[in-house]
Amino acid sequence: MTTLQGKRILVVGASGAFGREFCNQLMAQGAEVFGTARTNETSVRLGADLAGRLILDLESAESINNLATYLRSLPEGLDGIVLAAGLVAFGSISETPAEVTEKLLKVNALGQIQLVSQLTNMLAESAKANNEPFVLSISGVIAETPMAGLTSYSASKTALLGFAQAASKELRKSGVSWIDARPGHTESGLASRAIHGTAPNFGAGKEVSAVVQRMLAGILNSEKDLPSTSF
Repeated sequence: MTTLQGKRILVVGASGAFGREFCNQLMAQGAEVFGTARTNETSVRLGADLAGRLILDLESAESINNLATYLRSLPEGLDGIVLAAGLVAFGSISETPAEVTEKLLKVNALGQIQLVSQLTNMLAESAKANNEPFVLSISGVIAETPMAGLTSYSASKTALLGFAQAASKELRKSGVSWIDARPGHTESGLASRAIHGTAPNFGAGKEVSAVVQRMLAGILNSEKDLPSTSF
């Protein structure tokens, strides 16, 4: 992609640290950004300067369908999707409740997959207009090296990575790129908001702004993949 100027981009999880930074950097480069939050309560954290402040609960098929229907109704189309939503949990297999594993899989993988699947035709239309559409997912280094004590989290992220890698080959035929990014531990505050268990000491992490800048550079440089060694 040569420029983000004028591109219409959806940022999923725009109320979180990664999502907010994506919105800021994308708008700084001239993109028109739509951001999502999970609830009306969390939507107050969405920037007032966004082109659209939308609700998306990745655990709800109805919410996903409603958002996809709304976006497909926009006459201007869509040129990119940034998947910046995510949850984390810690604990051994025996200590992690089944409902925690289910929640991680829905939010980190299944919900995101369902949403993108419903919007691929929009991206294909963008490609026909030579707008160089893309999907950016963030599976993280955990998808490359699953860890004991993070089994359920590892499963959700490796599921996202597997889908992204296969989808990138399929979507390339219609002119849509899917880039998966796998940065190492980043100081986004996610570990402190785990839905189960307590985070181990990961040490100092990367800065969110620098990681987001690297991912956007990957889009602009038409990179096909951003493994952990890219960061």
